[in-house]
Amino acid sequence: MTISIEPTTACNLRCPECPSGLRSFSRTTGNLKADFFRQTIDQIADRLIYLIFYFQGEPYINPNFLDMVSYANQKGLYTITSTNGHFLDEENCRKTIESGLDRIIISIDGTTQEVYQNYRKEGQLFKVIEGAKNLVSWKKKIRSKTPHIIFQFLVVKPNEHQIPEVYRLAEEIGVDEVKLKTAQVYDYRHGNVLIPDDQKYSRYKRNPDGTYSVKNQLLNHCWKLWHAAVITWDGLIVPCCFDKDASHRMGDLRENDFDTIWHNSSYKSFRHNLSKGRDQIDICQNCTEGCKVWA
Repeated sequence: MTISIEPTTACNLRCPECPSGLRSFSRTTGNLKADFFRQTIDQIADRLIYLIFYFQGEPYINPNFLDMVSYANQKGLYTITSTNGHFLDEENCRKTIESGLDRIIISIDGTTQEVYQNYRKEGQLFKVIEGAKNLVSWKKKIRSKTPHIIFQFLVVKPNEHQIPEVYRLAEEIGVDEVKLKTAQVYDYRHGNVLIPDDQKYSRYKRNPDGTYSVKNQLLNHCWKLWHAAVITWDGLIVPCCFDKDASHRMGDLRENDFDTIWHNSSYKSFRHNLSKGRDQIDICQNCTEGCKVWA
């Protein structure tokens, strides 16, 4: 019922725990082509509810991004995207609202430039704030109820003291909601400068011996393998958003249609392995599915 599709792997920022930011992909970088997107959506729209326009990269870098949102909207799909907020100029904000986008997540990981740039390397906070204001303004001009605008605050040690401030900032601008998100870090076992001091905002728990481990109990179930999938910009289908480098490839939409891939032996084998030993699958080991992070 849910598909995430990747508009691009390119990004203008250099965030330290992101393959796009680190330029560390082993897979090819590129943009989703509009004709391929329409062909794919035509295959699956009749059983699809949510279409998430992000995986890796900054969606607005793809010049056809908002045209694809419009096409999905015409198909009656609920559309969502996530952006770092640096491309929300007047024109893009107007087009975003006219596209029918239902929900937009704007990453804002600090309320001052000094703190913000600790994680959003090469980012400019004033552009994010200006972009959010533009979007709120255009919603009012067009008298549109959508998109629902979310400030997403990735809680890391350098910014955790600014959590109250991001709520105040969102209210001042007219943003609809604030969501706090825990940070995934790859090198966590012996601690990491990004792990917050307040454990309720961390995916990792400190053990008596001083090491860290994932809070998740890794129970052998996951709804995503039966109800969702991720499609890369070039047509690869992978199990979920934790497979950032597309190392677990279930199939290729350039070679087979979605239904064939969804029921193929690769998918069946992966589902079976997950139900027998999720802790043995690399992309599951740092996952928050089933992890209670905070109340």
